[in-house]
Amino acid sequence: MADIRKILVINLGSTSSKIAYCENTDIIKQLELSHDTKELRALKTPDAVFAYFNKYITEFIESSGLRVEDMDAIAVRGIGKSGAYRHGAYRLTPEVVSDCCSNPIGHIGLFASTMIGGGLAAKYNIPAFLYDVVPTDEILDVARISGIAGYQRRVASHTLNCRAVARKVAEQMGKDADHASFIISHMGGGFGTMAYRDGVIIETYSAEEGSFTPERPGRIANSLLTELYTNPAYSKEDIQRILKKDVGLYGHLGTSSCIEVEKRIAEGDAKAKQVYEAMAYQVAKDICSLGAVFCGKVDAIILTGGIAHSEMFTGMIRERVEFLAPVKRVPGAFEIEALAGGVMRVLNGEEQENDYGEVRDYVMFQ
Repeated sequence: MADIRKILVINLGSTSSKIAYCENTDIIKQLELSHDTKELRALKTPDAVFAYFNKYITEFIESSGLRVEDMDAIAVRGIGKSGAYRHGAYRLTPEVVSDCCSNPIGHIGLFASTMIGGGLAAKYNIPAFLYDVVPTDEILDVARISGIAGYQRRVASHTLNCRAVARKVAEQMGKDADHASFIISHMGGGFGTMAYRDGVIIETYSAEEGSFTPERPGRIANSLLTELYTNPAYSKEDIQRILKKDVGLYGHLGTSSCIEVEKRIAEGDAKAKQVYEAMAYQVAKDICSLGAVFCGKVDAIILTGGIAHSEMFTGMIRERVEFLAPVKRVPGAFEIEALAGGVMRVLNGEEQENDYGEVRDYVMFQ
């Protein structure tokens, strides 16, 4: 019988978080948290972010009677330096933690996961790994070319969950995930719509290029950016508010909760209905445009993430895209199982960890 790998999984986010103890890919104990957007935005310093999330992890470990020193590894949905990563595992070393600290906080959950996971690994002398990180960048070379000479596109996506659901849907369809073509939309606080081919994400619309989302503005016109940054009437705080805070569903409706938005729609709120439809419309456009990457030969369209639980929202998308390929709805996220499974395969020698030193740095112009 194969050894059972004991893995502590840390997956902290901007709208929800999960902390789990897994034996191989089986979730033995798990804590799920929902976060208030306003409460998280009040955390202004790295120390405040660390303290907020570390409290929950400490309570989970203690209440579950776990001994971190008995773990085989820690699996973390985190990030190190800014750059282009490969899919798969990277060891969470002090260098990775230092690189994470040297950058602005950015994604609050990725930052906290890295800091806390790295600290536990160092304290208890056990290995920790990042797996299928957000800035995984393996898009086609032709997709990197932008309309500005010398500037190459940067991408980021929900690689972890999307590769996990791709394996799940491929199995359901009787296909090999390493020989399949899917268009996958992960829909949570932020969205990512991507082209998956043979185990690799070859193109993606991140939150900066694709649809607006509950908490992201999506694609923004250059004319607006020029106006904001050249007009002295706008302060730095004004620009941050306009571009990063009062955005997405939250900016339009004062809430990022799709449950709340659908409740308003049911009560006859015309504005909520129009904004919600607009978000689905933009996701559908992103999906259909990625059909061109495959010349229209797509095995399935997969809708996943927390918002995929909504029959209303996914129905709005389905009616616009199902002409292209069958639509598979895989609600929720499978990131805990994906993190544990990836690290388990590394521990068992089934996958090789990547070299962090080979992460390609991004520069403004090539």
